[in-house]
Amino acid sequence: MFPRSLRYFRWPFENLRSFKSFLPNVMLKKFLLFVGGVAVVIVSLGAVKVAQIKKASSQPHVMPLASVTSVKAVEATWKPTIHSIATLAPVEGVLLGADADGTITKIAVENGAAVKAGDILVEFDTTVEAAQLAAAEARFDIAKLNRQRAEELLSKKTISQAELDAADAQLKQTEADSSALRALLGKKIVRAPFDGRVGIRLINLGQFVARGAPLMPLQRLDPMFVNLQVPQRQLPQITVAQKVSVRIDAFPDRVFEGKVSAINPSVDASSRNVSIQATIANPDESLRSGMFARAEIELGSGQPTVVLPATAIAYASYGNSVFIIEKMKDKDGAEFLGVRQQFVKLGAARGDQIAIVEGVKPGEEVATAGVFKLRNGLAVEVNNTVTPGNSPSPKPANT
Repeated sequence: MFPRSLRYFRWPFENLRSFKSFLPNVMLKKFLLFVGGVAVVIVSLGAVKVAQIKKASSQPHVMPLASVTSVKAVEATWKPTIHSIATLAPVEGVLLGADADGTITKIAVENGAAVKAGDILVEFDTTVEAAQLAAAEARFDIAKLNRQRAEELLSKKTISQAELDAADAQLKQTEADSSALRALLGKKIVRAPFDGRVGIRLINLGQFVARGAPLMPLQRLDPMFVNLQVPQRQLPQITVAQKVSVRIDAFPDRVFEGKVSAINPSVDASSRNVSIQATIANPDESLRSGMFARAEIELGSGQPTVVLPATAIAYASYGNSVFIIEKMKDKDGAEFLGVRQQFVKLGAARGDQIAIVEGVKPGEEVATAGVFKLRNGLAVEVNNTVTPGNSPSPKPANT
């Protein structure tokens, strides 16, 4: 096939053709070995995973327990009450004013002093009025003497009856002038109209004040009025002499007791509320006019009711409910501690507590925290290390 001169080169070319035919066979075998190895690895991993899944599915599934706090439902007797915002007012209180023009010559009391009815508080300059009164009294004396002389002369038929009548009228006129000046002098002295305590005076010594100008406040602080308003629907439940409890922010540890003293005969047309006035004792005068207060009117004896913390209620549009903690059994008969959802009817609330009218019996254990994550039949564990507030009159720390 090759020329003789090229026979020397025939063998290498023949080997080259053999190598070219051998090379694809070697690569194909390696590729097949690689693919086979990968397939073995995948099958092995799949077999291991299937074995793990079978082992996990053969074991029972245990849900983690929900942690809750709990409390025993207790029975309490709450007297029905009406709550209202109130304002304190003095039984007697006035802002004393000037009855006449004048210059102040004496202030007889200090600020905040206790006074009795009739005590002198302020005196005005009366020099002009005193002189006028002296002149009027002199004219009265002359008129009185003239009246006596006219009466004697009339008895002797010396003068007419008309002259006696004129002398009598002159006497009465001068007497009236003297009385008017005495009244004016009386207005120049300001006296306490009742027992009480004066406030901070609004005038100074030597000051000229006009008629009607304010001088100083005077208030009687024992007893005190408590003015409050209640809705008209509650009016039939309120009567005079009903007990009233009053709490003041300034005295958080004290409760002031009183009684309803008056009920307004009309209803406010704008708010549909009725004004109520109660009276409370204030012997130490610790309460002052204008103080803000919270009043509670008791409405007679109460009925026993079940009481729970307000945090135990799961509020919902379709009905409010609680979760009662009790022993339960699963489908295999194993006993566990679980919760049962119980719909309830709520009553009044006081502080941290709320009354349950229907749905819960005294002594039942009720979940008080974490109720949003509970459902009927859920297994729980009770942890009462930290519990929600459960007091009818809580006293939170001042933050």
